[in-house]
Amino acid sequence: MTVRTPDEIVAELRSGMTIGIGGWGSRRKPMALVRAILRSSLTDLEIVSYAGPDLGLLLAAGRVRKVVTGFASLDSIPLEPHFRQARQNASTRLTELDEGMLAAGLQAAAHRLPFLPIRAGLGSDVMRVNPELRTVRSPYPDGEELVAMPALRLDAALVHLNRADEQGNAQYLGPDPYFDDLFCLAADRAYVSAEEIVPTAGLLETGPPQSLLINRAMVHGVARTPRGAHFTSCVPDYPRDEAFQAGYAAAAASPQAWAEFRDRFLSGDEAAYQKAVQQFHDERTAAPA
Repeated sequence: MTVRTPDEIVAELRSGMTIGIGGWGSRRKPMALVRAILRSSLTDLEIVSYAGPDLGLLLAAGRVRKVVTGFASLDSIPLEPHFRQARQNASTRLTELDEGMLAAGLQAAAHRLPFLPIRAGLGSDVMRVNPELRTVRSPYPDGEELVAMPALRLDAALVHLNRADEQGNAQYLGPDPYFDDLFCLAADRAYVSAEEIVPTAGLLETGPPQSLLINRAMVHGVARTPRGAHFTSCVPDYPRDEAFQAGYAAAAASPQAWAEFRDRFLSGDEAAYQKAVQQFHDERTAAPA
């Protein structure tokens, strides 16, 4: 496996695909890969995600046909603003699930099962707003009725980790693995971006064996993307950029403000984005109190 650029990875994707995006809310999202999608002609996508600005950027660019999610949040800002607009305008189809149901759907796909029986969703409006969901009854003496959560098969998965080697083994160093491994196992093709590409032996120098979340058998491509999760967090490498995220959310309030944000930060390549972000912070530092 050769190390690729984000644009080379996105060139392997196709319009109409179902794409799973790892991370959680505004935490350790593969934002460099998402920005590469924005530079491509991909459209008509179905996005499966514990969603944050990954989904928001794709919705703002009109690339999304359908969303499957348990939430769409920026964490410190409760509701992703472009997701809010998409729901208010009814411009995108939505399958809204309990967070545990989403995990079970990925797990079913990872194990190549048609569904997994779970209790999550029972007694809630999840079943009402998703009338396609079915229940099954336990064949054992308990006879319990359970939700039959269908497998969430993905055409491709995109995840971001702290470290990776050239073979696609990848490591998280923060407090939470999220469900990045399930996204990769549920997908026909999985792609990892990482803050650093290190020798395989180096992965064991920065964290314990259990931090090796992704192994090369899951992965079809790896990219080195320093600060590639920005503006989401990628601890311990960097926290969420709260100032930039606030600017992102504020820009969503009007078409003119969003056009200005897009032109400043999203009209060039990844290097141009990172440079514009640095200029944004330089201006804030220079501004009088």
